[in-house]
Amino acid sequence: MGILDTLLGLIKSQATKNAAPSADAPTGSSSNLLDSVIDLISDPQTGGLSGLVEKIAAGGLGDQVASWVGTGENLPISAEQLQAVLGSPFVQGLAEKFGINTADVAGSLSSLLPQVIDKLTPDGQVPGDNKLLEIGLAGLKSILGSKTA
Repeated sequence: MGILDTLLGLIKSQATKNAAPSADAPTGSSSNLLDSVIDLISDPQTGGLSGLVEKIAAGGLGDQVASWVGTGENLPISAEQLQAVLGSPFVQGLAEKFGINTADVAGSLSSLLPQVIDKLTPDGQVPGDNKLLEIGLAGLKSILGSKTA
């Protein structure tokens, strides 16, 4: 089982613990969070992966994001730092979408994003958005799933 699978399992268990059961509760929210991250990094309107990397760096986390892109060890990012960079409305929107609290979403994203960016930049360079579009959603999931042991 890869690290993303582990993280997604944690998200799902957190969602089960923190969300009151209801008939309209979303199912599969853990995999949907990864889908949302993939949507974020593959959306040319938001700048894609390069735009996300630039946004995180511009938010004062240049050392962290450079470590994720680089070939060395990934520096951590806190849930609070990530929420400040991505914006509370974005994180809150995901929390509402998946029926879990914003702290859990921010915490999960702070673990997930460094791994995703690291796996998508194996050569220490951010690939062009055209390269990500060529790979497609299924290809991104394959890369992330197969290289997270």
